[in-house]
Amino acid sequence: MNYFERAKFFRTKKRLGQNFLINGEVISDIIEKADIQPDDVILEIGPGVGFVTEQLIKYAKKVIAVELDEEAIKELEKLNAPNLEIIHKDILKTDISSLCDEKIKVVANIPYYITTPIIAHLLGEIDDLANKNRNKIKDIILMVQEEVALRMTADENSPSKQYGLLTILSQFWADTEIFRLVGRKSFYPAPKVNSALVKLVVREKPLLELSDYAHFRKTIKAAFSQRRKNIKNCLLSGGFLKENIQKSMQNLGLDENVRAEKLSIEMLGKLSEELLKNGK
Repeated sequence: MNYFERAKFFRTKKRLGQNFLINGEVISDIIEKADIQPDDVILEIGPGVGFVTEQLIKYAKKVIAVELDEEAIKELEKLNAPNLEIIHKDILKTDISSLCDEKIKVVANIPYYITTPIIAHLLGEIDDLANKNRNKIKDIILMVQEEVALRMTADENSPSKQYGLLTILSQFWADTEIFRLVGRKSFYPAPKVNSALVKLVVREKPLLELSDYAHFRKTIKAAFSQRRKNIKNCLLSGGFLKENIQKSMQNLGLDENVRAEKLSIEMLGKLSEELLKNGK
């Protein structure tokens, strides 16, 4: 199937960040990794002209396609599939929990400039324990920039630029893995960067058990606020008291000159708990 020939007849819109996936092998890998069962409901975010959609509808009980572009919707309607529901809406303004009664799987080839807001919309912030969207989702297959995928799946042993707030946001509520790198020529029009497919399996419980999740969010926001500074100075700038920081780090055996990106998510959780216990 020549996806390129089909795609080039559609006028893509740069303002919407449209880059249509035209690599059949990559589309097949998405379908395989999604592990779609006959009773599954799929939410497809940003289906575009439907190259992935037309494969999803072959396997799923229902596909709910949320698309913002009116012209793309006209192409999707040509699929004329009884198990396809098309919703003309911005996904960031869509209440996912209200789309159907069943739990859903998400497949998303999204505009790269809204990757972080979409992850936050799907999973909720780390202190949003009862997020209604996340509670509706089994797993997510997400096409993102390769650089972003590396940040989502990083740990404290990764290059410092990769490990940060997006890492914690992605991993706090999901088991996250890169399962395929995707070159620029796999899209029309070709983007300026390489991409990657990431699978996030949603957790029933958060990665860490903490006494105060809002305090943990405040702690990591401060800790990663200035990458060139050590965590002690970052926390000071974030409003934490010097004596509390010193005592908490000492209790955990942490060097005051260590930077946040060298501490595991688990250790950052322990630091948050110590800061809370010792004063604010």
